[in-house]
Amino acid sequence: MTELPPLPPRSTAICPLCGRDLEKTSGRSITAALACSLGTFLLLIPANALPLLKVQMFNVQSQNVLGRGIAVLWDQHWVLIAGSTALFVVVFPFIIFGLFSVVLGCLRFGYRPDWLRPAFRWAVQLDLWGMPDVFLLAAFVGYYRMIHLGPAHVTIGMGGLCFMAAGLLSMIFRAALDRRTVWRVLGPEIHVPADAEMLSCTCCDLALPLSCAGEPCPRCRAILRPRKRDALPRTAALLAAALVFFIPANLLPMNVSEQLGTHVGYTIFTGVRDLFQNGLWPLGALIFCTSIAIPFGKIIALGWCVASVWRGSSAHLLSRTKISRLVAELGRWSKTDPFVIVFFVPLVDFGGLASSSAGWGATAFMAMSILTMLASTTFDPRLMWDVA
Repeated sequence: MTELPPLPPRSTAICPLCGRDLEKTSGRSITAALACSLGTFLLLIPANALPLLKVQMFNVQSQNVLGRGIAVLWDQHWVLIAGSTALFVVVFPFIIFGLFSVVLGCLRFGYRPDWLRPAFRWAVQLDLWGMPDVFLLAAFVGYYRMIHLGPAHVTIGMGGLCFMAAGLLSMIFRAALDRRTVWRVLGPEIHVPADAEMLSCTCCDLALPLSCAGEPCPRCRAILRPRKRDALPRTAALLAAALVFFIPANLLPMNVSEQLGTHVGYTIFTGVRDLFQNGLWPLGALIFCTSIAIPFGKIIALGWCVASVWRGSSAHLLSRTKISRLVAELGRWSKTDPFVIVFFVPLVDFGGLASSSAGWGATAFMAMSILTMLASTTFDPRLMWDVA
C-alpha cells in the first residue's frame, strides 16, 4: 500500500525517514483558504492603484503608488530591479491568487472541470515567486526610514492599508491551505504494489510506477521524472554566479540619496548601522538576516549539499535534507532590500532639495537573490539519499 490514507481531523502524517510533514489537517480548510485567497486578490486591486504612503517635507508633498516606484526605476534604466518587482509584487500575485481563488471556489461548490488540475499546478509552482508579504516587510522598513528622515510628516495611505491586509491574508492563506488535500479532491491516489519500483510527482506527490517516467502525471499533467535533469551542474553554476554577485551586492551602494546637493551612497551595512543608531535594533537585526546572513547562508548550505553528492557522502543526511528545504523557504525573503528601494525612491522626490535613486549594489543583489532561488529549485534533494 503506497498511498497515504485520508487523515482524521487535527492529525499530521510525518515521513518516517526525514521527519517532514506529509499532510496536516489541523488548522487547514479549503473554505478558509478560499476566503483568504479571494480576499488577497481583491485587496491587491486598491493596493496597487492607491497611494501606499504620503510624505510632506519642506512644504512639498509626495506620495508612493507601487506602479510609480517601478516606473521611476525603469526610467532611470534600473531594468532588473523594476522588472523583477513588477513580476514578483504585481503580476505574479494577481495570477497566483486569481488561480487559487478560481480552483478553490470551483471545488467548494462542486464544479470540477479538467482544467482545474493544471490551473492548480501553475498556481502552486508560481507561488514561490509571488511576494506581496516580502514587499510588505520592505514597506515597513521604508516607513521607518521615512519617519527618521528629517522634518518629514508621514501618513499611511489607503493603498498602504490595503496592502498590509493583503500581505497578512496571503500569509494566513499559506497556513490554511493543505495542498495534498486539494490534490486528493482533484484526483485520487493510485495504488502501486509494494514491491514495484516507484517514482513520485514532484508537484502533486502522486506515487506511480517507475515505468511512467517521461509521461504526463495523470493528476496534475506535469512531466514525470525520477530525478531532475542535470541538477548538480545547473545548481553549481547558479551558486557560482550568485557568489560572484554577492561581493558587489555588499560593497556597492544599494541606493544613492541627494540632500541639498550632497550625494550619499548607502550600502547594506550602512542601512543596518543607521537602523541600530536610531534605536531600531530589531529591524536592523532583521535586515541583517534577510540581506546578508540568509543570502550567504543559502550559497554555503546549497554548496555543501551539492558537494556532498559529488563526494558520495552519507554524513548528516537528515540535516542536509532539512537545510535544503529551509533554503527554499527563506530564499524569497532576501529580496527585502531591493524592494525597499522601489518603495523609497518615489517618496524622496523633492526636486533639488532631496531625491533618491537605486545603486549598482541593488542590481547585483537582485541578480544574486534570483540566482540563489533558481539554484534551490534546480537542486534535487533526492540525490543526497541516492548516494547514501
